[in-house]
Amino acid sequence: MQKLTGKNAIVLGGGTGIGLGIAKGLAEEGCQVLIGGRREEKLKAAAQQIAKDVHVRAVDVAKRSDVEQFFRAAFNLLGHVDILVNSAGLNIKTRSMSEMTPEQWDHVMQVNATGAYNAMYQILPHMRERGDGLIVNISSTAGKRAVALGGIAYCASKFAMTALGTAVGNEVASQGIRVTNVYPGEVDTPILEHRPAPVSAERRAGMLKPEDVALLVVAIACLPPRAHVPEIVIKPIVQEYV
Repeated sequence: MQKLTGKNAIVLGGGTGIGLGIAKGLAEEGCQVLIGGRREEKLKAAAQQIAKDVHVRAVDVAKRSDVEQFFRAAFNLLGHVDILVNSAGLNIKTRSMSEMTPEQWDHVMQVNATGAYNAMYQILPHMRERGDGLIVNISSTAGKRAVALGGIAYCASKFAMTALGTAVGNEVASQGIRVTNVYPGEVDTPILEHRPAPVSAERRAGMLKPEDVALLVVAIACLPPRAHVPEIVIKPIVQEYV
C-alpha cells in the first residue's frame, strides 16, 4: 500500500540530481508531485523518468516574484500542498575568497539560501491555515562544518539554510508544521561538474546516489504528524568529514 496516497508535494530543484530522486520517490509512494526548476526542458525530461502523476513548471527560486507566481499556480493546480522540498542549489568552481567575485557570492546565496526562504515564505501561510505540513530543506554537510571542498560561498549559503530551517521549525512547530534539515555528504549528481578539479569514476562510485537521499526523505514524509525529525546527516561510508 502506498503510504502517501492523497498527498501533494512540491519539489524545487526537481529536474536533476537529488531533487529528481526525491520527486521519483514521493511519486512512487503515491504523492501527486509538482517539480520546479529553471530549465523547462530538464523538467520535462525528468517528468518522463518519473512516469507517475507529476506536473512541471519553470521557476527561478532566486527571483521572489517568480516564486510567488509559481506557488499561485501550484495552489490552483493541486488545491493543497502537504510537502515542500527545497532542493534547488548550485556551486561554483572558484571557491576560495581570493578567486571568487562578489557577483558569484551573491548568486550562490540568492539560490541556495534566499531561494529556500522565498519558497517557505509562500508556503507557510497555506500550511498554517491547514494546521499541517512538512518542509524538507536539502542542505549539505557543508552546512554543518565549513570545509574547503564546499567553498566559501557554498558553505555560507548552506549554514544560512541550516539556521533558516532550524529557526522556522522552532517557530511553527506549535502550528502543526514540521521542518527538517537534511545534510547529505558527497552525492553523485551533476553539481560535481562544477568542482575545481574533475571527479574520478572511482570517487563517484563511492558516493551516495540521489535515490539514497530520496529513501530518507520519503521515510520522513511517511512519519505520522506527531513525529518530527528536525535534522539528519546522511553521508557515504567512505567520507572522512561531516
